[in-house]
Amino acid sequence: MNILKIATLALIAGVVLAPLAIAEDAPATAPKTWNEGGGEQDEALHLTPNLENGKDVYEVCSACHGINGWGLPDGTFPQIAGQHAKVAIKQLADIRALNRDNPTMYPFALPSEIGGPQAIADVAAYISQLPMNPENGVGPGTMLDKGKQLYADNCVRCHGEAGDGNNEKFYPAIYGQHYEYLLRQYKWIKEGKRRNANPDMVKQIQTFTDEDTVAVLDFVSRMKPPKERLGEPGWENPDFQ
Repeated sequence: MNILKIATLALIAGVVLAPLAIAEDAPATAPKTWNEGGGEQDEALHLTPNLENGKDVYEVCSACHGINGWGLPDGTFPQIAGQHAKVAIKQLADIRALNRDNPTMYPFALPSEIGGPQAIADVAAYISQLPMNPENGVGPGTMLDKGKQLYADNCVRCHGEAGDGNNEKFYPAIYGQHYEYLLRQYKWIKEGKRRNANPDMVKQIQTFTDEDTVAVLDFVSRMKPPKERLGEPGWENPDFQ
């Protein structure tokens, strides 16, 4: 990928990011069900990924998510390193199909920029094998016992006891994710702005208070991936050195 082209895309993203909250309110197309599938999602799921091409495609993603895929602790961009391949495929396909509103990412994700379903499969596989950030952004740490109980009562069925999600069921791994990103996505899911969210989750969290929200997401942000999934502090992806 031409460096000038990446810089141009990054500039586009920076311009779009400012009105992000407003853009998230704007419906793009009629929403589908939580995981209706079809289109590029189904195509990508049945392709054999090519990690070398996935690395080339990821060069575009790195403009925002960083060369490590670790995002930013302030939650502007999430950590995507180590995410389940099927989850990444679904989310990328949904963004391209305008089933999930993400005006910041959309210009990067266009087929004209990264390619078709094969590119989706390739970059998802590449992302899934990246080591994760050992020092992600965490919450205030004031109600962790409450957060632990809320997680056990409400989140375990889908996201697992360790926060590792489920690749086969398209449930994302949420351990090690930046607190501020979790907070923003949770709010959009609760309010219906993230239109491809699992309706079971939307219903589950409707009775959560603001205090509940802070407590459970603070707890989640402190759930660490297994040691073998973590990069060393200061690690830099050698593929882009």
